[in-house]
Amino acid sequence: MKTLVVTNDLILAELVPFLRMRNQTKVINLLQNINKLKLSINWNQIIDFQFKCLKNGLNGIGIPDLIVAQNAKQNSAEIYSLDNHFRLIKDILELHLTD
Repeated sequence: MKTLVVTNDLILAELVPFLRMRNQTKVINLLQNINKLKLSINWNQIIDFQFKCLKNGLNGIGIPDLIVAQNAKQNSAEIYSLDNHFRLIKDILELHLTD
């Protein structure tokens, strides 16, 4: 059976504090029960990703977004996000993106 939804610790670290502020314990519990991809950061690839972004005029892409992109590529995973940064880097980094 194919896993349809996964997350990673970086994504949870970004989401959970805001959910805690809003006392969204049910949502937090649901998120924490989703299968997690292991983060294996290749810093040279992150530097290359940032270079490609800068070369294409995108100087506002944060390292956390590049780490999420790298993690998705390493695992042949599709990114689901409403964050505009992923739409901007989709073609540059050859990401699979659903919005």
